[in-house]
Amino acid sequence: MHNHVTEQHEPMADIATTRRSLLHRAAFSAGVVASMSLVQAGAAAAATSEGHGAGQLPGQVPGVDTAVDASHATPEVTERLVRFFKSKSAQDLEGTMALFARRARYIDATLGWDLGSWSELREFFAQYMPGWPKGSASYPVRILGDLRSAVVFFTDTAGLFGPSELRLAGAVDFERGLIARQVDYWDGRHFGLGNLAGLQMPADQFPAEFGETAVPGTSSVVMQHVIRDLTGALGRGDGTGAARLFSPDAVFEDAPSHVRIEGRRSIGAYLTNTVGLLPYTGAGTAVRHALGNELGGGFEFTASAGPVPRGIVGLELDRWQKISRFTAMWDGSLVGDAALLSLAQRAIER
Repeated sequence: MHNHVTEQHEPMADIATTRRSLLHRAAFSAGVVASMSLVQAGAAAAATSEGHGAGQLPGQVPGVDTAVDASHATPEVTERLVRFFKSKSAQDLEGTMALFARRARYIDATLGWDLGSWSELREFFAQYMPGWPKGSASYPVRILGDLRSAVVFFTDTAGLFGPSELRLAGAVDFERGLIARQVDYWDGRHFGLGNLAGLQMPADQFPAEFGETAVPGTSSVVMQHVIRDLTGALGRGDGTGAARLFSPDAVFEDAPSHVRIEGRRSIGAYLTNTVGLLPYTGAGTAVRHALGNELGGGFEFTASAGPVPRGIVGLELDRWQKISRFTAMWDGSLVGDAALLSLAQRAIER
């Protein structure tokens, strides 16, 4: 797996018009998700200073009974993101936009939507926030990283983005504590194949680059080394070599195929048996962008050899800098039932 993407974005005269016409036909999915760390005192103190309702845990999403896992995030990033999240949930347009850098860019990696400016993002929020259903929420499940960059797993409840809930993984880069870049990845099959109709950009009109060149080098040296060694092994089809980077009781998750494997040896066997089937393995794969620190983060990937051209992997690291949890998210709507069944079958046969 190569560590750089060399493709260049070729502007198209009509893409802005096409994009806006699509954006005005659906509700907003984006937004960096945030929460308060339940395990770090600094983050808890920040949430307390903001206040929370009776019986509500620090940083808990109002109306959502979910304990957020921020054990692999710093107090600073959880504090910053919880303010963003609360503003977004309260439909506070100005409070939400105050947490974006002026050169902010948002991309939906499944639909191909590209909001390339702060003003365009503000216009989009202004149009759709008032129409969000009462009781809808976009809440975080896990936060990995720090105020340089992070990976955030989150859920949009039904009605916020469409008729079905969404489970997403967002890549987030910060600039002086403000969101400078956000790219959301999710499984279109989970959303519903019929619900995608009319929302996705044509494949040849997806942005060729996702803003990664504007924020290079935002991940820690530790995370970069882990990603380099892991993707090198995956690119060579060396499942055994990749497994050496995992902790003995590590967890491997591939969201679109609904595969979950525990234990370093079993993970290695599965990766060996699925080379070229999983979109982040085999020839033609590359790292688009690395994120996170020595606690957690991950990488966005590209793949030129198969039907799934992009996705993201979240990584949690233990104190020995081994991978304790690996979670992949990509668009399962791009492959057929047989491919997903094959991935599940090989998990059983290992």
